Amino acid sequence: MLDTALISAFGVKVPGPLLGLGDVLTGPFGVRLEVTRADLSGLSAAGDFLELHTDLVVTAAGTLVVDRVGWKTVRGVVGRFADVTVARSIALRVLRKRSELLAARCAELRDGEVVVGAAIVRDGRLLAQQRSYPESHAGQWELPGGRVESGERPEEALARECVEELGVSVVVGDQVGPDVPLRGELVLRIFAAQLGGGEPEALEHNAVRWLTAAELPGVDWLPADRVLVPALQELLS
Repeated sequence: MLDTALISAFGVKVPGPLLGLGDVLTGPFGVRLEVTRADLSGLSAAGDFLELHTDLVVTAAGTLVVDRVGWKTVRGVVGRFADVTVARSIALRVLRKRSELLAARCAELRDGEVVVGAAIVRDGRLLAQQRSYPESHAGQWELPGGRVESGERPEEALARECVEELGVSVVVGDQVGPDVPLRGELVLRIFAAQLGGGEPEALEHNAVRWLTAAELPGVDWLPADRVLVPALQELLS
């Protein structure tokens, strides 16, 4: 739900490929909304007269997506008439279109290319590394990992990337959190991991550091990694 491809089709201007807390969305007719919630539970954005909410509910059959739209109605008979005949009709059309976009985007990502990341834990702390490039992300933090190459399983790719980026071997465990959409047809998939040998070094990054669960929210993460902070905190608990 944080994937901006699902709202940019409505003429809404967005700051990047994933929405984050505090981001501002602007749209037709002077609409301006600030993101007040952006995590694994869903998304909320509110403005002077309009608010949008998307809740993600895990069920036995999969994840149920619940969209809600609220707005302020102009007082008086004219306002009530416009609310019934115009505003509600527009809201229903938007929600139907959004449902179609969501189904198409899910199908696209289901067959997309996977980027893997390692949630390496030692003594109750999580390993993170600081990017040195590109310039737009230099200084931000991420989990070790990279793209799955042709013929590789995700777990094999993750083990290879940890050798290349950190100079260590790892034992790969279960997936942590859901897949996170990246640009195009890429999805980020994080796995829990433990060190199998060696001491992590920043071979391709500026630095590495070990973080406690309490420190995770205050780190300047890449947008896709930040989405998974609650799941990473749960892993450390």
